[in-house]
Amino acid sequence: MAVVQERRRGHLLLIDRYVLREFLLPFLGCAAGFSLILVSGLLFELTDLILVKRVEWQVVVRMLFYRLPDLVVTSLPVGALFGVLLALGRLARDNELTVIRAAGVSFSRIARWLILACLGISLAAYGLNERVVPWANHQYQTLLRKAIFKDPVPAVQEQVFFRDGDGNVFYVRRVDTARSSLEDVMIYQPGGAFPRMITARSGLYTDRVWHLEDVVTREIGDDGFVQREVRAERLNFPMTDDTATFFGEQRTTDEMTRAELAEHIRLFQQSGIDVRAFVVDYHMKLALPLASLVLALLAAPFSLWGGRHGWVFGLGASVALAFVYYTVNALFRSLGANGALPPFLAAWLGNWMFAAVGVWLFFRADRAGGPFR
Repeated sequence: MAVVQERRRGHLLLIDRYVLREFLLPFLGCAAGFSLILVSGLLFELTDLILVKRVEWQVVVRMLFYRLPDLVVTSLPVGALFGVLLALGRLARDNELTVIRAAGVSFSRIARWLILACLGISLAAYGLNERVVPWANHQYQTLLRKAIFKDPVPAVQEQVFFRDGDGNVFYVRRVDTARSSLEDVMIYQPGGAFPRMITARSGLYTDRVWHLEDVVTREIGDDGFVQREVRAERLNFPMTDDTATFFGEQRTTDEMTRAELAEHIRLFQQSGIDVRAFVVDYHMKLALPLASLVLALLAAPFSLWGGRHGWVFGLGASVALAFVYYTVNALFRSLGANGALPPFLAAWLGNWMFAAVGVWLFFRADRAGGPFR
């Protein structure tokens, strides 16, 4: 009996290697091909910088290089989808799945290592999103801002965080560069006996001074509660750095790691200005890298139905499922940012929905021999 069990385990290990080999090349090929498509679209945009803004081609090449990590992370779920659909679809088309399952191996067991491989891809995507992508996006955006705003005093962008040389943290929700006006300004000053939070509904900015209006200054104690609050109609806030220096420190949420974004959210939670959109982005920095795993759960049983159509079906289904997945997540993100959904639910609901459908299809595939019978 032990020998039979050992042979059985060896037989299943051989199946695992066989299925993973069927997955690997389509995954790598589709991920690389989709990355090239995204790169070609980006090249079309960057060419305008050379022709219209007269940016040196060496700078444009650097910008393209800095965008590559983000494009690769975007391509990984599509590649994982295509690899799963093509690997299991090819086995289904040649009736190899039928033979394997007739030997008593469940569909879930056949697809197990594909799901684990996609989990590994998701973990790699999360690592890139935390370690490489924010830094690369910041380098790209810095070069882009300098290319677009070639004036001696570049414009302050809206909905970004940035920090000056004294460690003060700034956030501006809306900017009118034509009038040099600001709306919903937050300034966090960590120095002094108590950290200070300055909020202003509007203002004007110059090179060295921000002229703020409808201002509230709060001193925050060690316990996180407001110790003192002062209101004023106007406040002139001096800038220690000129705007050109300030400009390079601006960061969107795509240019921050999850830890950095959490720090900024914590600083501004008591400001009275809505930061729900940033809380949603904070949770999505963990939820979105799991796209490869979530979509693989859906694609594996789905391949039993479409496998007979070959790689054309696999490629089309990969792009379609990825498009629906990202569209649904964008919708939930908007609902969360506008308060219609709690931020945590807005970030994770799409994953839960797609994963639930995938698990249900797996259950049907194991019980009935295919997901749609």
